[in-house]
Formats: sequence, structure tokens, C-alpha cells
Amino acid sequence: MAPVAIVSDTTHYLPRELADRERIHQVSLYVGWRDESRRESDVSDLAAFYERLGSEPETPTTSQPSIGDFLAVWEPLLEQGMDILSVHLAGGISGTCEAARQARDMLTERGLSERVQVLDGETGCGGLGLLLLAAAAAASNGAQLDQVAERVRETRKRMKVWFCVDTLEYLRRGGRIGKAQAWLGGTLRIKPILALEYEITPVERVRTAKRAFERMVQYAEELAHDGLDGWAIQHIQAEEQAQRLAGHCREIIGGEPLFISEVGPVIGTYTGPGLIGVGGIPRTMLG
Repeated sequence: MAPVAIVSDTTHYLPRELADRERIHQVSLYVGWRDESRRESDVSDLAAFYERLGSEPETPTTSQPSIGDFLAVWEPLLEQGMDILSVHLAGGISGTCEAARQARDMLTERGLSERVQVLDGETGCGGLGLLLLAAAAAASNGAQLDQVAERVRETRKRMKVWFCVDTLEYLRRGGRIGKAQAWLGGTLRIKPILALEYEITPVERVRTAKRAFERMVQYAEELAHDGLDGWAIQHIQAEEQAQRLAGHCREIIGGEPLFISEVGPVIGTYTGPGLIGVGGIPRTMLG
């Protein structure tokens, strides 16, 4: 029975050391201005990226990995005798998962496609990171490919993630606003609270940053109530708020976070600086 390798794309934004420790492999998306497109994994100065995002009128372009990018990561793993579970960013906002499926189809003639499963995570960022940690835990405990995939599906059903952004402007500019489109008829001077499911999904609107933070704390209480004690926090250029929220989560949910990390350029292009989010899964999914 073959061991299972976990592959994703760069939009999980797990801390690099955590992803490496859990042996999570990744295929990079692309981001950049005009003719400067480069791999997201090569963008190391997030502060400089977000400063330019806020000052430049042109919106960066983002693009999914190529079929060749997927094969370049998968083929060495297959040659090592491993099966692969490849879990990706929600198909409602990116073609990444579809590109992964096309790459899998390319393996059919070589008799390798049955050793690769591609799953749409129906989430992104911290939500995707949580799914990957559950997958990595199952794989490290000797689960086979179908079993690891089922662990991811079960975890996705239990998982809850919310995030707030400073403004809808970046979502409007980037065209990734999803079901929150209806909110564009009014003022953009609100603090939207959203969920990233198959697409961007509106949850509620509040008027001030103070109230948005209070709601994040209340969502942490909901995580605790639902037994989702494997919690995580992500942010964009909001480290102080993220640490404040983590302090509340320690008191409300207990334990330490699975991770606290910053969201990178591909998703950040569409949300802008100021994002803060919290989510969780049952820690039993990591057993």
C-alpha cells in the first residue's frame, strides 16, 4: 500500500516551516503587474507588495498554475512510489482546481491517473490550510488515498471560517466579489464580514473596525460552542489585531493556535490590507 503525499497550491498561506514539517507540497499561482508576473511563492516582501497595491491604480493580475506546473510537482512524488491527494483553492474563484484535473488527465496514458486524486477544497487561505493539516495527519498515520480524501471531506463539513475586510473596493476592482455583489449598491464604507466557500459569500455588514473585531471574537465563541477547538488566525498587514484576536481565542477556545499567518498576494489582491479572519476544525481531525 502506497504512502500518500499531500499537495496543494500557494493560497493556503500556512507558515512555511509548518507546511514543510507536515510535508505539504505546493504548486505556485502567479501574480504581478503588467509584464512582471511571477510565482507567488517567490514574493517574499509582503509589506512592499501591499504598499504598492494600495498606491497603484492598476490592479495586479493573478493566474492559476499551468498543467506543467502540476506535473513538475507530482511526477517526482509518483516516481518515489507515492499516491497523491491534491487539494486546491475553491473553484468558484479560481481555475486552479480545474487545471489540476486537466493535469491528472494527462497522466492517464501512462497509467498513473488513478494514483492522483484532485479535490476542490471549496475554501481558501486559512480554511485550505486547516484541510491540509487534517490531510497530512491522516497520511502520516498510514491512511490510504481514499481514506485521506474522506478525512478532508469530513473536515470540510465541520470547518467554519470567517473573515472581515477593511473595504469592498478590492473585491470590486478584482471582480471576485461573488454573492457579496448585492452590497455594492450602497456605500463601500462598511466593514464586510465574509466567508470563502465555493465563492466569496457575504455574512454580515458592520460599520466600524471596532465592531468588526468584536464580531470576530463572537465567532470565536461560536467555534468553542461547536467544538471546533483546532483554531487558526490569518491577517493581511494586521499583525497587532491578529495577536489581540489570538489572545481572546486562547481564553474562549483554549490551547494554542494551529497557526497564525499572513495571507499572500494572490488572495490579498482581491481583499486588500486590513483583513483578519478566524476559523476552526475539531482537533480530533488531526489525530
